[in-house]
Amino acid sequence: MSPTSGAAPHPVPATSRAWHLVRRPHGWPQPTDVALREEATPEPGPGQVLVHNRHLSVDPYMRGRMNAGRTYIDAFELDRPMEGAAVGEVIASNDEGVAVGDHVLHFLGWREYAVVNARAAVKVDPDLAPLSAYLGVLGMTGLTAYAGLLRVAELKEGDTVFVSGAAGAVGSQAGQIARLKGAARVIGSAGSDEKVRLLTEEYGFDAAFNYRSGSVRELLEAAAPDGIDVYFDNVGGDHLEAAIGSLNRDGRIAVCGMISVYNDTELPPGPRNLPRLIQTRGRIQGFLVGDHYDLQPQFVQDVGGWLRSGELRYRETVVKGIEHAFDAFLGVLRGDSTGKMIVTLD
Repeated sequence: MSPTSGAAPHPVPATSRAWHLVRRPHGWPQPTDVALREEATPEPGPGQVLVHNRHLSVDPYMRGRMNAGRTYIDAFELDRPMEGAAVGEVIASNDEGVAVGDHVLHFLGWREYAVVNARAAVKVDPDLAPLSAYLGVLGMTGLTAYAGLLRVAELKEGDTVFVSGAAGAVGSQAGQIARLKGAARVIGSAGSDEKVRLLTEEYGFDAAFNYRSGSVRELLEAAAPDGIDVYFDNVGGDHLEAAIGSLNRDGRIAVCGMISVYNDTELPPGPRNLPRLIQTRGRIQGFLVGDHYDLQPQFVQDVGGWLRSGELRYRETVVKGIEHAFDAFLGVLRGDSTGKMIVTLD
């Protein structure tokens, strides 16, 4: 290794563990579809660093990567470690730009140790925010909420905004950003009465409802009797149909995710009220956060300021131990988490 490698802060084990996809799921992922395997701890080559992962992210989009074929991102390879966002400490370096002791964000999660190309590692400061925050409120999920709401949905002051899955990592931030940017009314849906209280009492939503307690269409109509101008969709299905039904003239729908259909084995029926888009001149647009990284500097400035002032709050659901990472992932798909689901290896 180059002189920049320095002394590792702790001994590097000869072997470490990583989650492999061993079979492509049919419907809901099963424990037999994955395996936690022990393998030789990799060593960094030229231009690479060895990272001891401290926190891993598990996210709904990973379900699509378990399927065969490519959509907007490559499928996970069978019998290879899966991938995802992770943050950790550099313990060996073969690159002059990254030093031992630096903390970095990268996309080789689902494992305890990762060899990362230095140019693909983003330095983060643990003194400015907890390391786990760079996987959520200050990371990809936060930017997803910011870009989807402000650029894709073109939020305007005075809009009435509906966010589905509003207690999740993306939804909770989208609703709060809408409020901070001047929305007249912010409405959220969540999967429990406890989460509904969180939305209204802590996150400042004007109204919220438990989608398990009745018809989403009727619940939304009661919460937004004058209709909605923006819908931030994390769920799809009956939520999307209800939002189309409540859409005002020139309303905008930003489709971030459709977690309600990710594990379906047959194509779900489409919304039955699409003709209403003609009446309302409404627009539905899907988006990917990767198309909006040019907003990163403004996002960090805005969200960093709101965090410091206490105007924006966030929650994390923390699962400890890499051996529980797959259970944590299933929890995300079930809607068990509040805020960002984090797997911590500390």
